[in-house]
Order: sequence, then C-alpha cells, then structure tokens
Amino acid sequence: MTTPGYKYIEAAELVEKLKERETNPHAVAIVDVRDDDFDGGNIVGARNVPSSVFSNRVLDVADELRSYEHVVFHCALSQQRGPKAARIYSEIREAALTNGRWPDDGMTAGDQEVLVLRDGFVGFGPRYKDDKNLVENWKSDAGIWF
Repeated sequence: MTTPGYKYIEAAELVEKLKERETNPHAVAIVDVRDDDFDGGNIVGARNVPSSVFSNRVLDVADELRSYEHVVFHCALSQQRGPKAARIYSEIREAALTNGRWPDDGMTAGDQEVLVLRDGFVGFGPRYKDDKNLVENWKSDAGIWF
C-alpha cells in the first residue's frame, strides 16, 4: 500500500503557520477546493481552485506554489475533495520534480510539505471567523455549517 503523499494538519497548527507569513510570505499556501460552497467565507489568502476543475489546473497550481514550504488543501469537511486534491497535487508535483520540470533556481520545491486541513473549513471557519487575519468574507447566513 502506498502512502497518500500528504499529512493532516489541525486548525490550531495552521493558525501558527499562517502567522509565519508575516515574516516569510512563502511559509504556507492554502488551496480551497470547495465548489459552490466556497461562498460564505474562506481562509485569508486562500486560492479557490474548485474540485470540478482541479484536475485540469493542477499542474498550473503546482507551478505557482512550488516555492512554498507548506501547501494546505481543504474543502468543507476535508473528507473527500480536499484529500483527493492533495493526493493528485502530490503526485503531479513528484512527477514534475522527477522529470526536471523546474530549474534549479533556489526554489524549495523538493522540500515542500503537502497537508490537508482536518475538519476542513467547517471546523476552521466558525472557530476563527472573528479574526480578520484568518477568515474573510464570512457570511453567517450562508447555511453551509450545519
């Protein structure tokens, strides 16, 4: 059995990594693969790459994020879409590294950690919705939390 190519990260751990962005802009990137359920709030700075188009855009995403130390994927609950996207991303990233897609230009592509936010935005959003450095575009009436 092969490993999935990612690990899980708890919400509180992600908050610490998000704080690192103040001194290191490439500490962490967030990829939110929610589709229509993206409305209602998101983690500050998250890239929304809907799961419905993720497979078509994954190589571009890997190119854009190759210099980040940590890339965190999530969906609403991180039970299906988030882990699937993280697995696909990890496989594409590994192939890009193996095939020499990226030049040796000092980027950290080979050292990147791929993570999935445990409990997704449903676990993160309501907990940190009042911190404007962590959650933006919060709509309590979006109806996706319950």
